Amino acid sequence: MDARNYPILYVDDEEDNLNVFRFNFRSSFTVFTAASGEEGLEILRQKPISVVISDQRMPRMTGLEFLREARRVRPQALPIILTAYRDVDVLVEAIRLGHIYRFVTKPWNAEELKSVILQVQEIYHLREENERLEAKLRAYAGYLDEKSHQEFNFGNIVGDSEGLARVLHQIERVAPTSSTVLIRGETGTGKELVAHAIHLNSPRCDGPFVKVNCAALSPGVLESELFGHEKGAFTGAVARRMGRFELADGGSLFLDEVGDIPPEIQVKLLRVLQEREFERVGGEETIKVDVRVISATHRNLEALVSSSVFRQDLYYRLNVFPIELPPLRERPGDIPQLVHHFISRFSPITGKYILRVEDNFMEQLLGYHWPGNVRELENLVERAMVLSSEGVLTGEDLQFNPAIPQEGTAQITPPPVMEPRPLPGLLQDEEKKGILKAIEASSGNMAAAARLLGMNRSTLYYRLKKHDLLHLLPYKWSRTPEEEAP
Repeated sequence: MDARNYPILYVDDEEDNLNVFRFNFRSSFTVFTAASGEEGLEILRQKPISVVISDQRMPRMTGLEFLREARRVRPQALPIILTAYRDVDVLVEAIRLGHIYRFVTKPWNAEELKSVILQVQEIYHLREENERLEAKLRAYAGYLDEKSHQEFNFGNIVGDSEGLARVLHQIERVAPTSSTVLIRGETGTGKELVAHAIHLNSPRCDGPFVKVNCAALSPGVLESELFGHEKGAFTGAVARRMGRFELADGGSLFLDEVGDIPPEIQVKLLRVLQEREFERVGGEETIKVDVRVISATHRNLEALVSSSVFRQDLYYRLNVFPIELPPLRERPGDIPQLVHHFISRFSPITGKYILRVEDNFMEQLLGYHWPGNVRELENLVERAMVLSSEGVLTGEDLQFNPAIPQEGTAQITPPPVMEPRPLPGLLQDEEKKGILKAIEASSGNMAAAARLLGMNRSTLYYRLKKHDLLHLLPYKWSRTPEEEAP
């Protein structure tokens, strides 16, 4: 702390005393002096005084009277009074009442008085720093609260397209309940945003919101993450660890990419959903939890169930209330609103404040197919803002991502390259692969798969039987003896 950065004020009705004070302390402090209480109050109104020092015996206004007024004018300033021994009882009572902070008896010693002033200045500095930090914490807490509500409430799911309005209606209906929710949609459509919005608008909003990316962890690690483990359960388990289900007790657990959960974990997950209880890895204690499960996937779960990759009973447990998020290419009318939303978000981050968006910028966005959906648009806008100049976004600022092959999504899409050549001419393995790809691309709809393969349903049935794939047939796809002919 530099004492000269914290000005002090000395008030005394005798000019000689003022001169002596200035002479002793002008090299150590920024000193202001006043010959009366009235003059001192005027200085307090104009200067950022840290410490007020006053003589007690002055005409018209005593030191105590002045300091009481000084606290009203500048409450931050800390008061010191100079007085004779006979006034000590009065001053002790004044300290008790908070009218003054310290008193120094006269005649004062310059070094002793300097030490007292420095001590009081340090208190002033600490109070000032504390207030600054408290204000910063309040602002940050307010920012977090505002950010939380901006990032994860219905108002921040931007757009007014018909598909998005349907999603918002579903969120509003399911959020107040405890029903299990399955959010489906392509990568980048905002599944986590929707999951958190459901949590924040539910009766569990004061509880934890815990998330797990099921695709990012190996089976062994995922089991420990979900259910926890006991000390010594496996190599490296040096202490007991709580799993995500325990951490989410009383709140919501978001299982992202639930379609990637391996079969051995699916069994334990099913039990938690059914019984609300589990055991940690390597443990025997049964742990009961109260958790709402919200899951999400970009995969075609029906096809995974048909191919026995995903348990059917778990599928039904998760799919209590499905929400399908439309890809961005199906709601291009929302792109202008999203662009302005992202501009507002990234202005403080990039230091670029956009005043105008050129037509050629928006036209290119509207003509793009958006394989990465809203997340890709978000990244593209931020990148364009960094490249922009003079507060204007133009088409030249756009740098689209190179094409990336997309993994199968919940959206029904044509299968990869399938050339229109006769199926019997393919090799056996290639024929089988082609059938499986068509079934997956058709979401398990055999009639649609047959059309993609360029054959009728009876031919497809014959090929399935030939390749031992009849277990993929849905129960409702009835067969007749005639249909079994090749």
